Amino acid sequence: KAIPRLEKDLKKDKGVQVKIDLVKRLVEHLGEGHRARRMEMTDDEREMLHDLHLLTMKPMLYVANVDEADIGAPLAEIDGIAPVPICAKIESEMAELEPAELAEYLEMEGLAEPGLNALIREAYRLLGLQSFFTAGVQEVRAWTVRVGAKAPEAAGVIHTDFERGFIKAEVISYADYDALGTEAAAKAAGKLRIEGKEYVMADGDVCHFRFNV
Repeated sequence: KAIPRLEKDLKKDKGVQVKIDLVKRLVEHLGEGHRARRMEMTDDEREMLHDLHLLTMKPMLYVANVDEADIGAPLAEIDGIAPVPICAKIESEMAELEPAELAEYLEMEGLAEPGLNALIREAYRLLGLQSFFTAGVQEVRAWTVRVGAKAPEAAGVIHTDFERGFIKAEVISYADYDALGTEAAAKAAGKLRIEGKEYVMADGDVCHFRFNV
C-alpha cells in the first residue's frame, strides 16, 4: 500500500526512488514467506522502513512446549530463530514448590534451573534490557534499564530527580556482592567503586546513587 504513495511523492522528490526500490525488494522477500527482519539491509535501510511499522520487523521470540523427555534436546530453528524449550507440566509443578523443595526437584529432573528463568533472560536479551539492584535496610529491589545505559539514566529509572541531580554512583558488581555476602564485606574488600556520569551500567550492578537537586 505504501508504493502508490511513494510513487506519487517521486514526482516531487527523485530521491524517493531509493525507498521505492527498497520496498519492492521487501515485497519480494515477504512473498517468499520470510519475516521482514530477516531481509539483509543496512541500518539506514532499516530506518527508512521504520514508518511502515511492519509487525514482522519487530524482534521475535518463540517458545516451544516440549515433553519432559525432550528437555535439553536441540530444537529446529523457526525462520532463523531457536525456540526456548519449556515443559509446561514441569513448570506448573515447580510453581507450587517451596525453594528447598524446588532445588530437590530440579536435581531429580536433571535441570540447572526452571525454564522460566531461561525465557526471562532470552526476552531481556532480545529487547536489549538488563537489571540493576538497589539495597537498603527496608528492601532490596531490582530495576530494569537498557543495555548501554549510563549511570544517570539508570538513576532516572528510580526517580527523575535522581537523574537530574546525579552526582555519583556507589557500585558493587553482583559477582562481588554474591561472593562476599554483604555490602559491608564488599566495602572492606575494596570492591565498592565510585563511578561518575560516564559509567556504563553492567547487568547485576548493586548501586547507591548520590544526587542533589
